[in-house]
Amino acid sequence: MKIPELLAPAGNMEKMKMAFLYGADAVYLGGKFFGMRAQSGNFSEAEIAEAAIYAHSLGKKIYVTVNIMPHNEEFAKLPAYLDFLQDAGVDALIVADPGVFRLAKERVKGLPLHVSTQANTVNWAGALFWQELGAERVVLARELSLPEIGEIRKKTSFDIEVFIHGAMCISYSGRCLLSSYMTGRDANQGECAQACRWRYSLLEEQRPGEYFPVFEDEYGTYVFNSRDLCLLQHLPALCRAGVNSFKIEGRMKSVHYVATVVNVYREALDLLATAPEKFEVKEHWLKELAKISHRPYTEGFIASRPDAGGQVYTSSSYRQTHDFVGLAVNCENGFLTIEQRNNIKEGEVLEVLEPSGKISTLKMADMQDMEGFSIVAAPHPQQLFRVPCSSAVTVGALLRRRVEDA
Repeated sequence: MKIPELLAPAGNMEKMKMAFLYGADAVYLGGKFFGMRAQSGNFSEAEIAEAAIYAHSLGKKIYVTVNIMPHNEEFAKLPAYLDFLQDAGVDALIVADPGVFRLAKERVKGLPLHVSTQANTVNWAGALFWQELGAERVVLARELSLPEIGEIRKKTSFDIEVFIHGAMCISYSGRCLLSSYMTGRDANQGECAQACRWRYSLLEEQRPGEYFPVFEDEYGTYVFNSRDLCLLQHLPALCRAGVNSFKIEGRMKSVHYVATVVNVYREALDLLATAPEKFEVKEHWLKELAKISHRPYTEGFIASRPDAGGQVYTSSSYRQTHDFVGLAVNCENGFLTIEQRNNIKEGEVLEVLEPSGKISTLKMADMQDMEGFSIVAAPHPQQLFRVPCSSAVTVGALLRRRVEDA
């Protein structure tokens, strides 16, 4: 079975390196401008150039988003930016707007163009249109079933990319106007305020000031409260359908999210590569995906059109069973050096996830600062401290604290 590329989000340099460390084949990232995630950390031009060198040193790839819907005045800055991206050696551009596609096709010949999910490609004719224009890949809309994906594959010959994990949008492939109307932040310019995740109640015209829940729920209604996508069990079928790239959503998510999700899907794809006949969704994969911040999971449109169960009506909050509290940055001479990411106290027993997928526990006993003095807690953001460690821990391992049952 041909295994697709595993494509991970990279909101900043640290997340990119963690994505590669935990098994991604490629990452997608954005610069400071022209990308659909303006609130993400994003990359300066110097960082993009550095990221390309780093990725290529590992035999990996980076794709850069240029997928906003730009207005006329924004086009003046685009040619120089496209020239820079080509000179930096990035592996592809992700674009949505036909005008940006046209400019890139003329300006940076030879630089592969991937058509973003914001282009709303939902049928084989639309995909073929982009292929005939010279695109090398299309990122299909999330609103497609497995048979529809298969039909698009049969009638096209370029790469097909499909989202397999992450947040869903209430609007068609992210083409939303709510944020713009309600906050002045244009989602199609990369500034989405996620207004669809807010709480809403019904107001009747003749009863000003009286708010009614659409459902009998004291917290209001959550008609916009979409679940998160998880297609673990459909990976074999998507591979057989000829998908070339599996995409994970989440450039604004945490290091913990990126590393954990990539690790799960890497293990799943490696199992598919070596023993496809034995593939089944492992219980520990689901437990790992419960440890990150997420909404209840859904299979989206892949098997059937979602009904009312595709939304969450009881809460607008995220859930997770574990908090990310530290990152292993060095392990030598019997001590593990940890970079704090959440308050850590003496005596706690933390879970350790290594890039290999190995999970173990480590007690925070005899905590010391970097001068060797005993401490009872590490309360300061990114504080470095060390603890005795009887066995080696890989640099880049995540330390996690259980916060609730799965």
